[in-house]
Amino acid sequence: MRAFVGIPLPEDLSDRFEDLASGLRLGRAVPAENMHVTLAFLDDQPEEVLAELHEALSAMTLPQPEIAIEGLDLFGGAKPRLLFASVTAHEALTELRRKVRQAVQRVGITLPHERFRPHVTLRRFNRLAPFERDELERFLTLQGGFQWPGFRPEACQMVESLLTQEGAQYEVLASYPLSK
Repeated sequence: MRAFVGIPLPEDLSDRFEDLASGLRLGRAVPAENMHVTLAFLDDQPEEVLAELHEALSAMTLPQPEIAIEGLDLFGGAKPRLLFASVTAHEALTELRRKVRQAVQRVGITLPHERFRPHVTLRRFNRLAPFERDELERFLTLQGGFQWPGFRPEACQMVESLLTQEGAQYEVLASYPLSK
């Protein structure tokens, strides 16, 4: 089962992101209901391993971070792969990710060692033509300073990600409360 652990967004924020991203014709938009902050991408795992992870996460006290949006940016350098909203990496968010990753590794799931750059994916791109890259740059000039006041999520979630012809379909498998 393909899954991840992430933080869901409030509906008003995900709807605003969807509206914002619709101003760009390039790439494939992420539907509002699929927008989240990923803490750990688990890839394909047996259900038994995910059940063990559920038990581990359920037994933990997880910190409640503040999630604040500090602008739009691109991953991929000269060949952009995605447009994202940058999330401020507050200490509690970094600690939450660390705890989740420790639980994931304790149940035997290997995670890549990567720098944590918290974000919300808004659009995905394949190859962009030079004129499309110019359109993307104009969009970032106009909308790149987008900000959203901080909010405190009530929970993080383990989510199944089923890949279909229409894109990824998400189903929440479990929620884990976050404490102040």
